[in-house]
Order: sequence, then C-alpha cells, then structure tokens
Amino acid sequence: MKRLLIYVILLTPLVVLSMQILIFDNVVDPIKYIYTVTGATAAVVLFFSITISLISKKINLIKYRRLVGLFGFFYALLHLLNFVVFDAEYDIGFIIEETLDKPFIYLGMIAFFILLFMSLTSSKSLFKKYKKQHQFIYLALILITIHFIMAQKSITILQLGYIVMIFILAYCKLLQKIVEKNKNRYLD
Repeated sequence: MKRLLIYVILLTPLVVLSMQILIFDNVVDPIKYIYTVTGATAAVVLFFSITISLISKKINLIKYRRLVGLFGFFYALLHLLNFVVFDAEYDIGFIIEETLDKPFIYLGMIAFFILLFMSLTSSKSLFKKYKKQHQFIYLALILITIHFIMAQKSITILQLGYIVMIFILAYCKLLQKIVEKNKNRYLD
C-alpha cells in the first residue's frame, strides 16, 4: 500500500504537467513550463530521498529510498530530454554552444551524470560496491541548486529555501554520522 501511495505521489507532477500542456492547453511557453516542473520536481524528490534516513525513526521509508531516488533521476532525465528534444531539437552544435555559453547548463549536466551513475549503481549488488560514491548526491544537490539559481538569473525565496535546506540537511546528516560513530565506538 505504501509503494502504491509513493507511486501516486511521485507521478502526480507528471500527470499535472501533461494535463496542463496537452488537455488544458493554457501554458504560454510549454518548453519553459516543462523545464520548471521537471527541474523543481527532480530537486524536491532528490532532497526528500536524502531526508528519508533522517526521518526513519518517525516514518520508516528506508526500503523505498531507492525508488524515490530513481524517481528523482527520472524527473532529471525528463528535464534533460526537454533541453535536447524540444529546445535544441537534437542539434548537437546548439547543445555544445549553449553548454559553453551558459555555465549553468554544464553544472546541470555534471549533476545529471552524477545522478546517472547513482541510478546505474543502485541495484543491491552494485550499491554495496559503490556505496561511498553515492555520497556524491550531496554534490549533485549543490550543483542542482546553483544550476537553478543561475538559470533564473536572480535569487528568489524558493531558491533561498533550497540553499537553507542544503545547509540544514548537511548539518543533520553530519550530526547523524557523529551519533552513529559514537554508538559504534561505545559498542566496540
């Protein structure tokens, strides 16, 4: 039942996006709208995926963390595909030119490749082998936030919220690691 609820919640932004563009047809700039919805959704879902271990004592969703992370990657992939398919229209020259002219694009691409690596190594057997490298999610989230701010060309309240969220999550994760380390030291 939890898994079904997670799927419904995580697919809702895609359904709303599709309805706004295909059915209601009330979006002025569909490409920009797709960028906004897929990018923001990817960021929120990825931020949530790293908070799952922090809230596990209150709400245990640990066994769904991989699923949530893969949905974050899915929305990041849709964000990238929007750039390649609708904005660049498969023009490799345009993609390279835009990437070189706009630093926020290559920051987003670096974050995407980190997420790609994490999604490819998220199976149980590969995760054990690459667990340490999965810590790069924090770097990806920082790059995503910078990408988001640079794309908007100004800092809004929402972007400040992302920055504050990164610092709060980093602080909480650091505290969690210290507590775990101290527990292990006392148990040894």
